[in-house]
Amino acid sequence: MATKKGLLQRLDEGVVIGDGGFVFALEKRGYVKAGPWTPEATIEHPEAVRQLHREFLRAGADVMQAFTFYASDDKLANRGNESSKKYTCRGINDAACRLAREVAEEGDGLVAGGLSQTPTYLSGLGKEKTQREFQKQVDVFVENKVDFLIAEYFEHVEEMEWAIEVCLKSGMPVVASMCIGPEGDLHGISAGECGVRMAKAGAHVVGINCHFDPFVTVQGLRLMKAALDREGLKVHLIAQPLAFHTPDAGKQGFIDLPEFPFGLEPRICTRWDMHKYARECYDLGVRYIGGCCGFEPYHIRAVAEELAKERGKFPKGCEKHEPWAGGLKMHTKPWVRARAGREYWENLRPSSGRPYSAAMSKPDNWGVTAGDDILKQKTASTTEDEIKLLKTKKTKA
Repeated sequence: MATKKGLLQRLDEGVVIGDGGFVFALEKRGYVKAGPWTPEATIEHPEAVRQLHREFLRAGADVMQAFTFYASDDKLANRGNESSKKYTCRGINDAACRLAREVAEEGDGLVAGGLSQTPTYLSGLGKEKTQREFQKQVDVFVENKVDFLIAEYFEHVEEMEWAIEVCLKSGMPVVASMCIGPEGDLHGISAGECGVRMAKAGAHVVGINCHFDPFVTVQGLRLMKAALDREGLKVHLIAQPLAFHTPDAGKQGFIDLPEFPFGLEPRICTRWDMHKYARECYDLGVRYIGGCCGFEPYHIRAVAEELAKERGKFPKGCEKHEPWAGGLKMHTKPWVRARAGREYWENLRPSSGRPYSAAMSKPDNWGVTAGDDILKQKTASTTEDEIKLLKTKKTKA
């Protein structure tokens, strides 16, 4: 049996398509609680996690990223969450790896173990304690023989560097992806400098995920690439943005938008937006192209369709979907049949469809980041009095 190609070999040879968002997709389906956004579903509802992996694989994803987002012990025990005690960090991460591996072996998929920013860092508890949280997850990933590691969803490049340091000890390829936009991290480090620091820390792939839409993310990646080129640093690039349009978001991205997290549907990108996103990434030199929150399998399928020529194949998910709306040729209504072609959809400017809808939202822009008291970790649930105080702060913001 031929040895499966690893991540870095695949990136050297062409495009690797990532999967999409799990926490938002599973929250909408009733398996994840909005707020903590932690992945207890790997134990409570493995069939739901398995099925979503399977749908992304069918859509064209090359990577089954284990559902380990925010699965560090400190996050699983934060603000009333009992998952650390009930299921443990090890239990949730182990189940996630097994589910991802099971589905990856149904195709030619790779398995990635992922870790994210921690309440320990945001609470100012220092490098040693923060890295201890990372190490607990990485130990499970090593035991499960995942194919590579992803350090993603980091708002501060300092914490990212600490995560890369832990990941490199595993001996596996390391992907580093920050949830920042063109303005850089929350401590004022530019996007370009973040890219340089991730590369110098030893990451094999660097880039951006979450918080911003595909096109804002590409802007940030342009800045990273320019800075990396100036420094003569040769690394692969990754893009895994939101599937929500965020041109009006502040420095913290969609979390600042008043619609977050339950009113974002009018902002959803179309599959045709994803064709454009995939092409812009490819032309920039990005070779790991996937998605984060809001990315459903049909979004990933659109990425795979756009890059089918470069990859030499279409995904299985195209069996019921002809590229550029070719299936509409079979529609009963003539005006719908007339829409069967690239020119129509590529030039469409969708309306929100909502009467009197505002063109843009006003981001909250609290400016709260690591070091602020209200970010510090606590195991007790948030009280009603604390919520009242937060509402007062929002009014003043």
